[in-house]
Amino acid sequence: MRRAARLCIAGITLAGAALAGLAFPARAPAAEPLQLYQFVRSLQLVQDRIAAGDHATLPMQAKLLEMIDASLRATDPQDLTTPENFRALLVYGMSGGNPLTVKTSSARMALDASQRALMDGVLAYLCGRPAAAIEALKPIDPMAMPADLGAFVALVKGSLLGAEKPEQALRLLDQARLLSPGTLVEEAALRRSTGIAITVGDAGRFALASTQYVERFLHSPYASQFADSFVAGVVALNQTVSRDRIADITAMMDAERERVIYLRIARSAAIAGLTDLSAFAAAKARADHSPTRPDDPRGLLYSSLSALTSATIPELGKALQKIDRSGLSASDRKLLDAAQIVAREVVAPPPPILAAKADPLPGTNDRAAPKASADPARPEATVDESGLPPVEGVLPEPESGQQEGRPSPADLAGVSRNAPEANAATAAVPTDDPTAAAIARTKRKLDMIDQLLGASPQ
Repeated sequence: MRRAARLCIAGITLAGAALAGLAFPARAPAAEPLQLYQFVRSLQLVQDRIAAGDHATLPMQAKLLEMIDASLRATDPQDLTTPENFRALLVYGMSGGNPLTVKTSSARMALDASQRALMDGVLAYLCGRPAAAIEALKPIDPMAMPADLGAFVALVKGSLLGAEKPEQALRLLDQARLLSPGTLVEEAALRRSTGIAITVGDAGRFALASTQYVERFLHSPYASQFADSFVAGVVALNQTVSRDRIADITAMMDAERERVIYLRIARSAAIAGLTDLSAFAAAKARADHSPTRPDDPRGLLYSSLSALTSATIPELGKALQKIDRSGLSASDRKLLDAAQIVAREVVAPPPPILAAKADPLPGTNDRAAPKASADPARPEATVDESGLPPVEGVLPEPESGQQEGRPSPADLAGVSRNAPEANAATAAVPTDDPTAAAIARTKRKLDMIDQLLGASPQ
């Protein structure tokens, strides 16, 4: 611990000296200018402090990146061909540096075949050409390289292969962590490992990576990206990740983060129709309430959503009416309104069976869209005539002057254009079975809610 603290202090001192040297040039001719690898090492130490939660060093990171960029543009190309400076140039690019500066600097350098292949792969990655980057970096083994560069190359390769070869990507991300523990590289590798584990359905790997991230990097400025992956993973892997494991991971968070995570899980699970998971998360989010701190209305809303298809719909409708709308975000107010529409839909009387089975009148098209209903609680009758543009999960937030931003029945109906599976499932239900039809309509409305609302709770 003391050694780590000394290294940290030394790194920040070096970075501070670099900054001071730029702002106040020394009058005495004593000190030689810092080499590129010294600048880049200072940058890495600052970034590692940021990953550990020291956000006060963010301005120093920005300044160091500017300094390195200016230094590279003025450096003699021959000075960059030393092994230390060549590695530093690549690390600078992969640490958030200017890709154009890296490209310009490398073009002036005399590189051998292996150096050129490595440079081409890194430049392809930085310039958004993943296929070219994969091809160029394919024969390069990060474990055979110096640790400072190998860690970044492993991280880049693992990120590039995440979609096509997830198992290989996970091995590369493990290598990145092994070569650079406790750094921004490990933080990024753990975040990406979490997402890939969800893709391959590896619940054990997901839980392990999540545990390690929360233990080490919970206060990183990139922790919100981890939170997104964690919530998505808990919902996607709900059959294989135990509730106890979820509770163990969240217990390592501070109380407010834990509560927000559970609220987000409850919301996502409710929309996905995972009743048990939503109820579990909502109960966890409400566990710390007291007489002086009323229940968060979001928890009440999400726990109610998870029971929309149960036999207690009338009671749920009353509970939804009691939720304090002022404690909800704009998107969650829309979710509450949509849930109330669904609750009314379930208990509404079924359409007349005889009218549904009647023969079409002569000269009419039996595939014509139904006429709009006069009943505002029956939005399905206006599905094909709403005239709304396609909705793909995002609706503009209401202006501040609008009243509550409540969605109309036509809003919900218009979404069905982008939910063909839900419409087909409803259409397949016999019209002479009102109970089955009500259940199918309810499922379709929940799918509509999911498309209407994409934002997580604020």
